[in-house]
Amino acid sequence: MERAMLPLPSAEHAAAPASGESPYPSRVPLLSAALAQCGALLVIGLVLTQVPEAAIGPGGGMPWAALQGGLAALLGRVLGMDRWWMSIHLLFAPGLLWAIGLGLPSQYPLIAFCLLASVYWGVSRTRVPLFLSSRAAAREILNLLPRERNFTFVDLGSGLGGVLSGLARARPRGDFHGIEAAPMPFLFSRLRTALSMPNCRVSWGDFRDFDLGGCDIVYVYLSPAAMGALWIKAKREMRAGSLLISNSFDVPGVSPSMTVSTGDQGGSRLLLWHM
Repeated sequence: MERAMLPLPSAEHAAAPASGESPYPSRVPLLSAALAQCGALLVIGLVLTQVPEAAIGPGGGMPWAALQGGLAALLGRVLGMDRWWMSIHLLFAPGLLWAIGLGLPSQYPLIAFCLLASVYWGVSRTRVPLFLSSRAAAREILNLLPRERNFTFVDLGSGLGGVLSGLARARPRGDFHGIEAAPMPFLFSRLRTALSMPNCRVSWGDFRDFDLGGCDIVYVYLSPAAMGALWIKAKREMRAGSLLISNSFDVPGVSPSMTVSTGDQGGSRLLLWHM
């Protein structure tokens, strides 16, 4: 795709969000999550202290664990936590009790926690979970890349490196760079590209700290919470004629220059902005 093929966004839709606006939470919700669980545990403890015989009943401790989950979910909403946290609150205590009942070694929960943390590092701060681009999306991105000239392609939040490595292999004249902040995906993608991809590299870091000034094409698959700040950064740093591609998520108040359907089962689409 040559840059001239993309129409510029219309003037009425070209306004970026106010510079003071930030889509990121002002505080880390893990503190609220801990307060919700501790508050629910305190209520359950007070009830059992006053009525100790209630602890002995059908189902063992599972009904009380379920009650704690419900109370924690309610407290989480009172503390202003997002709705997706409610399922975590509801399942945390019953899941922990169930795992204990399996008789698993005590280090297993710690290992599971470390593995999850290595994959979803920073989600509580940025609200950007790990999204994996489909093969159909990668094919459509490939169709948008230049064939006969050099270019620089950056994947902000490159995950496991599947899109990056596939595109680098198909377009050897391109210079491909991935940015990833989660430890496990970073290590996986770094090993995936280091030995066999001379035109592809993956760096550890936060995309908000990466200078977009030298990029011809920037690809992201973030979340609605990050798109406003990304647009402000892109407008400030990306040079004229460069291209911003977002998988599925739009920029609030800014119409894309073009939208491409990927045709995958999830119904994802690519939104393109000609800077």
